[in-house]
Amino acid sequence: MLVLAPSPAAQGLRVETVNDLPSFLDLEEPWNLLVQEAGIPYPFLRHEWVRIWWECFGGGRELRIVLVRDGPDLIGLAPLMLGQGSMYGIRARRLEFLADIHTRVSDFVVGRRPREAHRAIWAHLARQPDWDLLLLRDLPEESGVLAQLPGLARADGFPVGRWPSHQCPYVPLAGGWDAYFQGLRPKHRSNLRNRFKRLGRIGAVERELVSTADQGALDDALRIEALGWKGTKGTAIRNQPELERFYRRLTEEASDQGWLRLHFLRVGGRRIAFQYHLEYGDRVYVLKLGYDPEFAPCSPQNLLCSLVLEDAFARGLGSYEFLGSREPWKLEWAREARPLDWLFVFRNHPRGRLLHGVKFRAIPWLRQAPLYGGLRARLRRRPRS
Repeated sequence: MLVLAPSPAAQGLRVETVNDLPSFLDLEEPWNLLVQEAGIPYPFLRHEWVRIWWECFGGGRELRIVLVRDGPDLIGLAPLMLGQGSMYGIRARRLEFLADIHTRVSDFVVGRRPREAHRAIWAHLARQPDWDLLLLRDLPEESGVLAQLPGLARADGFPVGRWPSHQCPYVPLAGGWDAYFQGLRPKHRSNLRNRFKRLGRIGAVERELVSTADQGALDDALRIEALGWKGTKGTAIRNQPELERFYRRLTEEASDQGWLRLHFLRVGGRRIAFQYHLEYGDRVYVLKLGYDPEFAPCSPQNLLCSLVLEDAFARGLGSYEFLGSREPWKLEWAREARPLDWLFVFRNHPRGRLLHGVKFRAIPWLRQAPLYGGLRARLRRRPRS
């Protein structure tokens, strides 16, 4: 269902809200054209990604996709949903991206007239009475949301806060593999050479690429991931039916779109490590990886990383995106990072002001206190709805 609303923020623009699945599905072509027009370099805002995410994880929430049109043309969209949640034990109606930790970067999608489109989206959201918290996660530093929404919200009396998320390491693929490899730490280079030799004593070492929706290959990747600590803790993909369904559907779609790159490290014909990539434009995005702990002394993940990076350099790609946080092993490969931030906008009513005060005043103060860790754990154990 489309709900139409005039936009007070920009003459000639029309704002619509999509809150039903058929209308969302009908948006695929104009949505993806807008992603292309906006020059978004990652796949996480494509209609296909958002649709699969919603099918697998959207239960209990309502679609609230905001569209901005200039005449008949779609020039902006905010892929949002509404749900019930809590923050530090305080119940809150949350308006947030159609995303979670599995969507690595989120944003509004805006083409031409960006300033006016962002103003129109905000003016529309500000008039909606059914949310306490607008929570926009993992925004890139170049996002127009970060540039414009805080000022617009504050001007309307809404408390605002910004929270730093990940610094996502990446490798620019410029200058050639040999020059890049020689720029790595000498100890790291030496370890790679020695471990390639050690693994080679077991059998032939090779990289295998699967770029079609081979469910047997995906089964092998999920099996390998579950062999490690994630399997022990119950956080592997195979331990989470919704997440496994997401990756199976994503694999089918990514294969159809030509994005899928599932790499394996094989020794003596046996798959012992994997990296699940999406190759989108000239960037490689590393979504999942794992290795068989039986081969941990040979660092199979680092060996596979070496082979995959060498191939990416050879094919003239633009960057290798690790995603996630600055883990020490990633920093052996990557010196640069892309920062992500979360933006919080609170309704200017007692509950909203309380939430803002807890998140951006009380919690920073409590973090200095020795008892903070225990208090935080107790609050997180409270039931959510």
